[in-house]
Amino acid sequence: MRLDTLDKVRGCWIWGPIERYVDDLADRGYAWRSVYRRVPILMAFGAFAWAAGARSFEELPVHVEAFVLERVPDERVKRSADLARRDRNLVRSVTEGMIEFAVPGWTRASPRSRAGLPFSGIAPGVWVFLREERGLREETVRQYVHWLRRFEEYLQRVGCDELAALSLPLLSGFVTETAAKGFAASTMTGVVGVLRVFLRYAHAENLMARDLSSVVERPQRYSLSSVPRSISWDDVRRMLEVVERRSVVGRRDYAILLLLVTYGLRAREVAALTLDDVDWARNRLLVRDRKRDHTTAYPLAPVVGEAIVVYLKDGRPQSSDRCLFFSHLAPVRPMTHTAVSCRARHYLLLAGINVPRPGSHTLRHACAQRLLDAGFPLKTIGDYVGHGSPASTQVYTKVDIEQLREVAIGDIETLS
Repeated sequence: MRLDTLDKVRGCWIWGPIERYVDDLADRGYAWRSVYRRVPILMAFGAFAWAAGARSFEELPVHVEAFVLERVPDERVKRSADLARRDRNLVRSVTEGMIEFAVPGWTRASPRSRAGLPFSGIAPGVWVFLREERGLREETVRQYVHWLRRFEEYLQRVGCDELAALSLPLLSGFVTETAAKGFAASTMTGVVGVLRVFLRYAHAENLMARDLSSVVERPQRYSLSSVPRSISWDDVRRMLEVVERRSVVGRRDYAILLLLVTYGLRAREVAALTLDDVDWARNRLLVRDRKRDHTTAYPLAPVVGEAIVVYLKDGRPQSSDRCLFFSHLAPVRPMTHTAVSCRARHYLLLAGINVPRPGSHTLRHACAQRLLDAGFPLKTIGDYVGHGSPASTQVYTKVDIEQLREVAIGDIETLS
């Protein structure tokens, strides 16, 4: 940083928190060009807050949203809503990150908590009910938050202010409006399930005189009606070949892909792996907290073990955290299940493999299909990949549609 620029920054009344914030970014591995990009934003925020009457660090948080709107005005939103949303998120994140150093004990609100939980004023106990009485995972609770927020917005839009005023036409209207946006039948089944649980809770808490959960119909789905989005083993090899294993990211991703396709793991299970789950002495891999709340011990395949060793030696960042896989870009932190699935999608597309909804589950399906083709019993396959229900495994026994089509075409050509 040039000396005259440094003097300007140090002349800002919030220079102290800015300096601590910048030092923290550098310690967390941010590139200097990324750090420098944030400094002018913080200087502008300091000037904005001072002009608005702020004279202490404790007054800074109340000026964040106004500063964000001034920095990224509505005119920019009209030109490009996506870019404006990105810029507003950056400005908000930078200013709130600095405020955490300016005001001890202050923490930024997440976008979800900033928006508030849906129905928190009408039925605040539903979230305790879902977590403690139904025992739902946080990931599942987030799905409830998502769909119930949409339901709350719908009710506000149609002028329904009380749950007691709910009726079948209103519920049908919400389900129909949601389905019209093109969601798959499986997604709509989840939406209706969330709605039914909420309606039963509202009736049990005397928020509604009648239990309307039974009148909300699930979309009709037939057993084994869908074909798993699996790929052939040749496609798996093509995908693995496009991974640039000479790079840090490539070494990490190669190990992730091998775990997905060798053991049929879910993205959540890969993201949750720790250094302690790789038992080198016994050549075992432990996958904990699976869908049926149990731990599976797999034999550690040599190719998987070698890929993990390469990543650990030259790829995994130094960290006291025991998680196995970390993000590469700053801030360096354990990978999420979403990131794992996105990496699988990236390499499937890079290899030119055409499959509906490419992602980590594509490789999970490929693993299960390969085991079935090798003649393993369905029970063994279900246990291996951690299916919660035998019906989840039975779907792989369906006829190969492409082979059936080729046979039919061949018979027709013989008759002609």
